[in-house]
Amino acid sequence: MRWQFDLTWALGEVHLAELAPDDFRWEPAAHCWTMRRQDGGTWIADWAETEPDPIPVPTMAWLSWHIGWWWGTTMDHLQGRPVRAREEVRWPGPDGAVAWLTALRDEWLTVLDALTEERLDEPSEYPWPEDAGLTVGHQVAWVNAELMKNLAEIGQQRLARAALRTG
Repeated sequence: MRWQFDLTWALGEVHLAELAPDDFRWEPAAHCWTMRRQDGGTWIADWAETEPDPIPVPTMAWLSWHIGWWWGTTMDHLQGRPVRAREEVRWPGPDGAVAWLTALRDEWLTVLDALTEERLDEPSEYPWPEDAGLTVGHQVAWVNAELMKNLAEIGQQRLARAALRTG
């Protein structure tokens, strides 16, 4: 699983290295979810408890916050910390988003390196229902898959935005 994570990160890092702060705020469609800055400077994610139809296109800002949310709360769970509510996960803004994701990567490597075969076989009740019957190993595999999906979405938007500029 470490090899798979390293591959996923390497593929995503190609795009993260090219992002500029204004890329995060680019809205690829009129119907999109993004991050909105509040009066106090805090960034709040667009959100609906029930997924809307049609589903809004997420901005790179929203996608990076989304990665930070599920990845950070997964690490909360695996490290025995209280799992933060969605609203408690703070996006650092477009200037700090890549550094934030890189710090999460560094923390994840520490978590991965501490996992034993026994720990991977333990039941995990996060982020799925208690009766799902899944293990910490499933949880780690889910992180790799979810990260690859979200980084690919960011990469596709970065490429689309660059193509529009050079049109």
